[in-house]
Amino acid sequence: MSLDLHHRVTGEGEPLIVLHGLFGSLENLGGVSQRLTDSCQIHALDLRNHGRSPHTDAMGYPAMADDVLRYMDKAHLEQASVLGHSMGGKTAMELALAHPDRVDRLIVADIAPVAYPPHHDDIIEGLTRLDLARVTSRGQADKALAEYVPVTPVRQFLLKNLVRDGDGGFAWRLNLDAIQAHYEDIAAGPTAEGPFDGPTLFIKGGDSDYIGEGQREAFDRYFPKASLRIIPGTGHWLHAEKPDLFANLCRRFLDGEFDPN
Repeated sequence: MSLDLHHRVTGEGEPLIVLHGLFGSLENLGGVSQRLTDSCQIHALDLRNHGRSPHTDAMGYPAMADDVLRYMDKAHLEQASVLGHSMGGKTAMELALAHPDRVDRLIVADIAPVAYPPHHDDIIEGLTRLDLARVTSRGQADKALAEYVPVTPVRQFLLKNLVRDGDGGFAWRLNLDAIQAHYEDIAAGPTAEGPFDGPTLFIKGGDSDYIGEGQREAFDRYFPKASLRIIPGTGHWLHAEKPDLFANLCRRFLDGEFDPN
């Protein structure tokens, strides 16, 4: 069953739906969204089990794409362009492949239309082992999580999900149980057959290995009109590392600059 997603609408112009990655929220692409509000009406969404959107035991790309479709229907968006990063990029791809008439232009940030091997095991273990009943401060939580997630910026990103509960303690804003139970579904590739024949832009972090040469067949199969741009000196969080360059690529693509002849 599709859910009503928490959302934020800003800017004026043609609609652009913005979808965040795993463990994130609509805040994650806020810098890029802000840079595009002069030419786009930004619809930033919290995907299910993330941010302030509802929790549910079900999770997978058909369900998440249906949530976005439900939002579009309620917002009276007959068609919109969609920008997604990582898990949000896979959700955007699923939406475009299953409902190509509803997607004008598709932008996918540093993720490919393929299944990935597990690579969040340490993060999930660290989050699940954090005993929130004994956590009295964010500093204490950060110290405990460092055993599993040694990179400070990654821990800071994850701990944005740690919020005060009504009793003065801490709770996870995201649905950690559902994410853990359905991790294989999150790592999976598209389920919809496609293809999506509309204009598509993949943006790769130059130092990231999420998009590789061996995935060319999948790109050609699902997105025959796709272009690829690489942002040098960035990793998987390319939109946060070089937001001006990332937003400029999005703007040029939305203006039709990368369309095939």
